[in-house]
Amino acid sequence: MKTYRINKNSEENVLTNETLREMRERIVRSFLDVIVLVNLRDGSPMGGYEVIKFIHQRFDMLMSPGTVYSFLYSLERDGLIKGAVMRRKRMYMLTDEGENRIKTILEAKPRILDMMAELFI
Repeated sequence: MKTYRINKNSEENVLTNETLREMRERIVRSFLDVIVLVNLRDGSPMGGYEVIKFIHQRFDMLMSPGTVYSFLYSLERDGLIKGAVMRRKRMYMLTDEGENRIKTILEAKPRILDMMAELFI
């Protein structure tokens, strides 16, 4: 009978990778509004599919369409984005209010990063 020993380093790597994946997902979900607003700043409209694709490519994370579309509707209700049908797809663009919001967030970036760093002190 062959016995297998689990390499402690391998076990630690799996735990580390899983922890990092969970943290990345928590951060993306928490900052989804910022991610969407920043990506709409260049003036190119995005639909729900484009948001899902971007998040998957950038953060190696698949978000459910239900989560993304309800989030986009929420941003639209808050007046930060506006939707319009283009080629049979609902596409979203920044409103003036959304532009002001993301501008404020980006200007506060150093303070936001400091707050994030304080979590680990």
